[in-house]
Amino acid sequence: MSSWPIGVFASIDAGLGVAWPVIRELGLPTIQLHAPHADNRTPEAAQKFKSQLDEHGIQCTAVFGGFEGESYADIPTVVKTVGLVPPATRQARLKEMMEISDFARVLGVDCVALHIGFVPHDPADADYEGIVEVTQQLCDHCRSNEQFLHLETGQETADGLLTFIDSVERDNLKINFDPANMILYGSGDPIEALRKVGSHVRSVHCKDGVWSDQPGITFGREVPLGQGDVGMETYLKTLREIGYAGPLTIEREIPEDPARQKAEIGDAIELLTKIRGEVLA
Repeated sequence: MSSWPIGVFASIDAGLGVAWPVIRELGLPTIQLHAPHADNRTPEAAQKFKSQLDEHGIQCTAVFGGFEGESYADIPTVVKTVGLVPPATRQARLKEMMEISDFARVLGVDCVALHIGFVPHDPADADYEGIVEVTQQLCDHCRSNEQFLHLETGQETADGLLTFIDSVERDNLKINFDPANMILYGSGDPIEALRKVGSHVRSVHCKDGVWSDQPGITFGREVPLGQGDVGMETYLKTLREIGYAGPLTIEREIPEDPARQKAEIGDAIELLTKIRGEVLA
């Protein structure tokens, strides 16, 4: 069992992760990176960022894709706009994810990740096969770059996710497990879900949330780590149970208040360090 290095979700110019100066200040050994805008995804830009990471002894463990036109305003909007599910933008977004995979390869990162969107619950749904096919194409491109593709949890139940992974039939398709998202989307108890999908989990987020009073209809609410319904101690114990040995990546998105974001991430590092010590003891 590794010592579970602590990391943070970060951003150069796109997405809601913490910015580069904050990454340096926090002094953490790992980050996941939100893919930068297209003009910052050149081989030169990747090399430059790679040398910054090397200089500070930071390892980037995953590059996350995100797309123009996505909105997380409410659950119905997520259904219509997020990931590779919406048919109108599917091919353009597939192409963009392939470019992100190529960028990650130059960075020396063996994992690309994304919110795939709301996969229909019923494999007989007219759209299901198209989503399986686009995921297969992306997995095959990632394999040519010696990478895994990680699906971020949230929209699907654990069973729905397992059915989808089975349908795609690619052994480089894995899961980035975010316990808070299960609560925010009302898609199932995060600890039960983690036990179910555990064998596919290759990266995780440490994030917390409280249930909506209408789970699955309206969003739950994201809260500082340790103040929500996930139960961080149980979460880490379960990660240990399933044999997870990778980084614990803190994701806390408060774009409108960087100072608060940084303070809360600082508190989260303290909390995780404490619980990690207890669980691994």
